[in-house]
Amino acid sequence: MANFHLNQETDLDQLACFDQVTERRGSGSYKWDSIEQADALPMWVADMDFPTAPAIIEALTRRVQHGIFGYAKVPDVYYQHLMGWFECRYDFAIERDWVLYTSGVVPAISAVIKALTLPGNGVIVQTPVYNCFFSSIRNMGCQVIENTLINREGYYEIDFDDLEKKAQNPNNTVLLLCNPHNPVGRVWTEAELRKIGEICFANGVKVISDEIHCDLVFPEHHHQPFAALGSDYLSNSVTCHAPSKSFNIAGLQIANIIVPNQALRLRVDKALNIHEVCDVNPFGIEALIAAYGESEAWLDALVSYLYGNYQFVAEFLQQEIPALKLTKQEATYLAWIDCRALGLPAEKLVTILAQQAKLILSPGTLFGEAGEGFLRLNMACPRSVLEEGLHRLKIGIMACGQTE
Repeated sequence: MANFHLNQETDLDQLACFDQVTERRGSGSYKWDSIEQADALPMWVADMDFPTAPAIIEALTRRVQHGIFGYAKVPDVYYQHLMGWFECRYDFAIERDWVLYTSGVVPAISAVIKALTLPGNGVIVQTPVYNCFFSSIRNMGCQVIENTLINREGYYEIDFDDLEKKAQNPNNTVLLLCNPHNPVGRVWTEAELRKIGEICFANGVKVISDEIHCDLVFPEHHHQPFAALGSDYLSNSVTCHAPSKSFNIAGLQIANIIVPNQALRLRVDKALNIHEVCDVNPFGIEALIAAYGESEAWLDALVSYLYGNYQFVAEFLQQEIPALKLTKQEATYLAWIDCRALGLPAEKLVTILAQQAKLILSPGTLFGEAGEGFLRLNMACPRSVLEEGLHRLKIGIMACGQTE
């Protein structure tokens, strides 16, 4: 196979740490310990198989050595590093009063939906999309309204005509935006985001922007925070964000909700308290401070490695399993693979891969009906593990009798 292409600005030594294979079985990992077969390879759940940044490990070690783990108070430095991160990397000047902390982006989304809707309201989502969006909407007593994305030869675009029709329905009061998008890997451009805002605000639709993947954007692309586009965007949107995907610290349960509009912020704060997700643990606090204060170089090296993995997957599929097509991806570590040429339902394909190749992937239908015929593969792992997973994928496809 051809070699992947490194970002020339990234020190090769910085990338070497990501080649290290860490045994995760027996560590209480949902991703690894939920699989009964000891020789199965899980590439499904969206967490990485890399140790987190050294500065985060050191900060957590110091906190553990203190030995007392009572109720935590969020210090000023937490807000300073959070605000500094967004201003330096994304030119988004956040004010401290706008920030509400909570235990994760999914609880954040649920609380915001609760705050911005009435039971029975429609919440627009752009499918295929992160599966927890569906449960958050339904758990809050709302309806899922699908604005299905357009797949143009492996590159996804927004169906703005359909979005406008859905936004014009007065019962549809919120758009839940995935920016960057999971699972299709799009980084929405400023022009696309402005058009979303124009349609939504003209029809009284508020926007909840899930930006948890914003730090994992590939070279030549740039994340644009939705709320940073202007005053209308600030006052009519809520942003949900966490360091969990970027730094592989999802288990530490820390996230932030950015709500510039004071009236909306009071409603969101009330919903957080109603749902009892208004407290965070001391380890999440320390991890966020170390992530945003000391770990930027580590993150940049990580993104270069992930981009190399993406190129590796693309070349492998093209050369070894040409019946499968990799979506043109601009962000995230989740490969969205088009398997429709095989003529098999996604659920059946996942079963065959698990049985015949002992490879565990996510079926595209998990992300809505628009995901039928697709698989999602987590490529955030050492390249040797990724290569093993791709070889297993090839074995599983051969078992279907469909390889070319």
